[in-house]
Amino acid sequence: MGHFSSMFNGLARPFLIRREKNSPGNSDGRDAAAAMAKEAKKNDLILRSSGCVNVDGSNNFVSVFSKRGQKGFNQDCAIVWEEFGCQADMLFCGIFDGHGQWGHYVAKKVRESMPSFLLCYWQEALASLGPDIDLGSDKKNQGFNIWKHAYTMTCAAVDQELQHCRKIDSFFSGTTASTIVRQGELIYVANVGDSRTVLATTSDDGSLVPVQLTIDFKPNLPREIERITQCQGRVYCMDDEPGVHRVWLPDEESPGLAMSRAFGDYCIKDYGLISVPEVTHRHITSRDQFVVLATDGVWDVVSNQEAIEIVSSIPDRAKAAKHLVKCAVHAWKKKRGIAMDDISAICLFFHSSPSSQSQLVSSAAAGKL
Repeated sequence: MGHFSSMFNGLARPFLIRREKNSPGNSDGRDAAAAMAKEAKKNDLILRSSGCVNVDGSNNFVSVFSKRGQKGFNQDCAIVWEEFGCQADMLFCGIFDGHGQWGHYVAKKVRESMPSFLLCYWQEALASLGPDIDLGSDKKNQGFNIWKHAYTMTCAAVDQELQHCRKIDSFFSGTTASTIVRQGELIYVANVGDSRTVLATTSDDGSLVPVQLTIDFKPNLPREIERITQCQGRVYCMDDEPGVHRVWLPDEESPGLAMSRAFGDYCIKDYGLISVPEVTHRHITSRDQFVVLATDGVWDVVSNQEAIEIVSSIPDRAKAAKHLVKCAVHAWKKKRGIAMDDISAICLFFHSSPSSQSQLVSSAAAGKL
């Protein structure tokens, strides 16, 4: 009971949401979350560029790197927020892969909106329980239900806000979002689109093995194609792209989206595309070493096993994400005739390293996200 009670008391005061008049999508809740983000940025707790985060007293070590591809603007972006929501044991990180003419703006908009919405809906769910709730043995499941509800509401609110944003034309543009909240020894993973999160864990024989924590939401997955066709959308591959399934309007050869879930892309939202996240959770053990969140610029050319081996081979954790991206670039160069995609990765290490020092490095030379 103490853990949830302390979380409630720590959050209820700064948010002060009056449920009968205000929703988390506006007014006090968003303002409080924005103030938290501003304070966190001032205290070097938020990273939005290539670099690394290792806050004093935290077991987390996060490495981030992004490289522009050969298709124009870098439409990938990322965020890491230590002490998420002013909670010492919480961290939020997410990676976003935009597409379409306005994709880079859409990705950054979702990156900025999602953390504050998530804090608001999470706090509202806690407030509905009350400060004296005793979850007993059901605390783990109740905690997951709270986060799942918060994420589901957040994604709906973010997509609605994006649709009404006059500065960004997201009718034919959108973004993926693969995010994690670490809360103590629990991680909550939410995914929209085809970016991917992979865990590296130690097997019984001592080898490092990958566990894919998310589903790549491609249009040809059985439940995805069923929903799309029921909504009169179409799914098929182009003649020059065998194996690449895309979503099309009922009567037009457009937009040809290679994923079944995304923020934005309102041209196809009535025909089966959704922004509903898949939310899962996992208890971190001593065997679990790190997770890799990356855009499909990595996963199109690097397998899950290869990715964790690449990351684990680097003694300097600060260079882990950069090394993974570098290896992906090398793999792309072998695919002749295909323009390299934007490539971005976040490596979140769960356990502190004896050699690590407290630092937050944001390097413009490493490449802005």
